[in-house]
Amino acid sequence: MNLPPQNSKQSVKIVQAAAQLFARQGYHGTSTREIARLADISENTLFRHFAHKEEVFWAALSSRLEGLKLRRDVLDGIAESADPEIIVPQILAQLADTLILKPELLRLIAIAFIELHWKAAAVCYECLAPIFLAINGYLAVHVESGKMRKVDPGMVTAALVATVIVLPEFSKLINSTVPQYADDKEAVRAYTKFWLDVLAPPMVSSLQMAVPLGNTAAS
Repeated sequence: MNLPPQNSKQSVKIVQAAAQLFARQGYHGTSTREIARLADISENTLFRHFAHKEEVFWAALSSRLEGLKLRRDVLDGIAESADPEIIVPQILAQLADTLILKPELLRLIAIAFIELHWKAAAVCYECLAPIFLAINGYLAVHVESGKMRKVDPGMVTAALVATVIVLPEFSKLINSTVPQYADDKEAVRAYTKFWLDVLAPPMVSSLQMAVPLGNTAAS
């Protein structure tokens, strides 16, 4: 779904204000009056740009989904079937960067599926499906070639996304004494090590366990 044809400064202000409020308060918890107030316009002006509140919500979500795609280096690596040691950290790093650059996106997607589920999949499909299909396809190739364990590529795709989205908060519930990672790069390194260990074929995993960490000298 694209933004409404009215691309005036006022409509942009409405969409920006709506994204903030919907992400913070949910769909049903946000009124058009609040959106208009934050956008510094009247509620009547808001309805000159958007027919109803739901249209404002989808415009806000679409604005955050806009331009969301895998980076060129990731796409090139997937096309070339580069080793997991190269692609997995790139995928995790982009997911982490997306959450930083688009902090409202995850909450808006969750709200769409929870509060407006009848239309959420159709709106999100255009932007999210190409990303997930590309990752899933890459994993499937490497599972088939034996470079990865015989696992369900779709489940791993979902789990990679969940690692970046859910783990930072859930780790506090699991062990509140464990300090958070110093920065996102450190977090991505930790995620990468975990997933490469999980996805490594059994034979590779056994060999890695037999070699002491840091011992890279030739025998």
